[in-house]
Amino acid sequence: MKLLTLITFYTASLLILSGCGVKALPKKEAVIDDTLPVVTLTKNGTIVDVNAIALEWAPIDDQRVKGIYVYRVNVDAIATSSSDEYYDTVESRFSTHYLDTKIEPSSKYGYSFKTYSDDAESRRSKVTVIASLPAMESVTWIHSVGNMPRSAKIIWRPHTNEKVKAYIIQRRTLQEDSWKNLATINGRLNAEYIDKNLKDNFTYKYRIQAITYDNITSNPSQEVSVVTKELPKELTQITASKNLPKRVEIKWEKSDVKDFFAYRLYKSSSINGNYKVVIETKENSYIDMIEEDGKEYFYRVGVVDNDKLESVNKNYSVLGKTLVKPNTPSLVEVKLLNGKVKMSWISSDTRVKSFSVQKRYKKNLLENSIEDFENIKGLEFTDSEIDADKVYYYKVFAVDANGIKSEPSIEAELKIDAKSIDQKSVEKTLNTIERNFKPNNQKSIGEPNKDVIIPMQDFN
Repeated sequence: MKLLTLITFYTASLLILSGCGVKALPKKEAVIDDTLPVVTLTKNGTIVDVNAIALEWAPIDDQRVKGIYVYRVNVDAIATSSSDEYYDTVESRFSTHYLDTKIEPSSKYGYSFKTYSDDAESRRSKVTVIASLPAMESVTWIHSVGNMPRSAKIIWRPHTNEKVKAYIIQRRTLQEDSWKNLATINGRLNAEYIDKNLKDNFTYKYRIQAITYDNITSNPSQEVSVVTKELPKELTQITASKNLPKRVEIKWEKSDVKDFFAYRLYKSSSINGNYKVVIETKENSYIDMIEEDGKEYFYRVGVVDNDKLESVNKNYSVLGKTLVKPNTPSLVEVKLLNGKVKMSWISSDTRVKSFSVQKRYKKNLLENSIEDFENIKGLEFTDSEIDADKVYYYKVFAVDANGIKSEPSIEAELKIDAKSIDQKSVEKTLNTIERNFKPNNQKSIGEPNKDVIIPMQDFN
């Protein structure tokens, strides 16, 4: 079994080595045998193309010949080239053709040959100079369409050569020196290409090369230029209000763009922050409703055309602000007087039209109560609805004509004890007695049987 495996491996190795032979090369000090046949091209032994040259020679019957050495020189550079430039090897005397595919268009090449045997080489054949065909011309007509939004359109007349299979679209800018292959358009009858994702108001140059089925590439076509569409003109006059309640009114100049579509309003909480679209509108003003007082936003406006191109807007930002709250009143005094809570404060804000007092206390162990007293015109407030053994908290707000409340004043704490309430009850009783037993309501002691006439103004 081991012997069979070894034999199989040895056989496979021989096959691999025999299939990977190296081409025979001319010897540096070759023996010249004048009896070896010299290669002779046939009468029509050269066929030329743009990128290839085919050679044909008469059959060689000498059995000593193992193959043919091919020599090539570039005639245009023959002065600087060696006349003994080996190029390739044909490894069979039975071969009568050779195809050279490393050819440049409109170039001249000189070919010569030697036959070789195991021990010697023939004399060199005479040099045959062959010129390759010139490169194929590209399309005869090409046109560009500009002023398109971030794109360019190229159209051309299809090539008349039916061997053409595709077109190479090339592009460069005015800042670039070399052309870049942009796309390959398959099909000889295709006649347009649209280039996308271009810069705004930018110049591009285009040209076309045709490709045949045998991979011959034509000369470039004539160049055409394209200028992409310009962005709408930037707005520079934008205003925003700073004194309106719960809103900011933004106004801006009207755009003179011919294909105007809409304005796009942006806002951000900081001047260099992340701006988000508020609205897209055809009007040149907008009211941004904001619930917070004294809230600031930065605004920008862009102009959008019918192609959805938008103007630059980052260079002009405007600050808008809602009306700030009125100034907070200063609480002067909160005290218990004659069984009532007396409050007083001061305020110097001319915007203030009224005041609001908030009263807070604990109803029971589980429930709190808050009472608001609105539309107080003066700088004082009296609260007579109080109970013994409770703690009350008071604070005052200023209110402007828009109903905007200031921040609250400091909160005053007042504890009502039972003694204060008892004093209040005594004062009420004394007041009642005083009203019921005034002297002008009594009869004269000296005249018990006479009626007393009391003037009208003395009635309580």
